[in-house]
Amino acid sequence: METSTVLVVGASGFLGNEICKQLRAKNMPVKALVRPATDAAKTEQLTKLGVQVFQGDILNKETLYTAMHGVKIVISTVSSMPFSYKPGENDIQLVDEDGMINLIDACKSTGVNHFIYTSFSKNINLDFPLRNAKRKVEKYLQRSGLTYTILRPSYFMEVWFSAATGFDALKGIVNICGTGTNPIAYISIKDVAKFAVESISNASSNNTTLELGGPQNISPLDAVKIFEDALHHKIEVQHIPMEMLQKQFNSSTDAMQKSFSGLMLCLAFGDQIDMMEVLDNFPTKLTSVKDYINTVLQKQPSRVE
Repeated sequence: METSTVLVVGASGFLGNEICKQLRAKNMPVKALVRPATDAAKTEQLTKLGVQVFQGDILNKETLYTAMHGVKIVISTVSSMPFSYKPGENDIQLVDEDGMINLIDACKSTGVNHFIYTSFSKNINLDFPLRNAKRKVEKYLQRSGLTYTILRPSYFMEVWFSAATGFDALKGIVNICGTGTNPIAYISIKDVAKFAVESISNASSNNTTLELGGPQNISPLDAVKIFEDALHHKIEVQHIPMEMLQKQFNSSTDAMQKSFSGLMLCLAFGDQIDMMEVLDNFPTKLTSVKDYINTVLQKQPSRVE
């Protein structure tokens, strides 16, 4: 049987790139849609994987039709947040809402069979632009007539255990939202990619929403302790009080700032996910926080203690 071609939209991002790697490791034919402004090094990396790269825009149906020729499966990881946000050009309204709806419509017009959409956990459910866009797109996809899989991962380890979000364990200082005692189902991007790839062939993913987390629900303070044990030194913890998080959220007027404040506030509330049922249908070994930390440390240059 001929293997279906998969189009990955958002392939130059962390998750999209990992999905392309895993698809190509299975020798699946892969296309990628990237914006013309995408870093040439990222495009070259995809090409070296054996991915057929197309330049285009999810707001431009003509470029979508070109990329979708012969495609039966679309995986979308695209988002304007957190690194490529530009108001009026690459923002939540244009990309995460209008662009995604346009992409779904294009899939219906070109005979795509299966649309795999990356959203985020149901527990991230405050009223902010990114959340509202994702929930609107989820409902639009469910009503589209396409076979769909909605992936709802919890907080990515690679993002929320990084200096970019104020969690710089390697330098010995982390910012914790709220008390840091509420459990979170931190998940590795590599595991989210596994579920995306597995959804192509696993019939239990059809017309289903998958809540995705790691192998354990763990509080940020417990995660700090695991980092300390691995690094063999104490980490300074600075708490951002709930009152400050709520004030930031209430006062934010910019869509990105409002959304990031909302994500931080939801992080403080916690995000517990029970993976038992999902793992019954998708047997896989999930990356623990300790596994992730060990991987990070292996990539660090040798240090003199």
